[in-house]
Amino acid sequence: MLGLVDARVLTFPDPQPRYDTINEVVRFWGHDGTKRILCAITRDALDDHYKPERRDKLKTFEANRTAIEQEARRKFLAGAVEADDSVLVETSDFD
Repeated sequence: MLGLVDARVLTFPDPQPRYDTINEVVRFWGHDGTKRILCAITRDALDDHYKPERRDKLKTFEANRTAIEQEARRKFLAGAVEADDSVLVETSDFD
């Protein structure tokens, strides 16, 4: 509707991503105002899209952090969130 503005914004102030070996994702936190939003990128997405030279997923994440956060932000703003309101970036998000 005319005049309505989406006030949601997703920022990434937490500099400490974590690799979850059980679920094979790099987890990182976003913030929408005061609400924390769990975000993650799958190991497959890192391997398929970023073609890491090393097996270290955290280094691959850090080298491509801006693009990964941008994709997480795009999904969040589009409402493409998981049942628990988290954002999961997968290989198919880059096709």
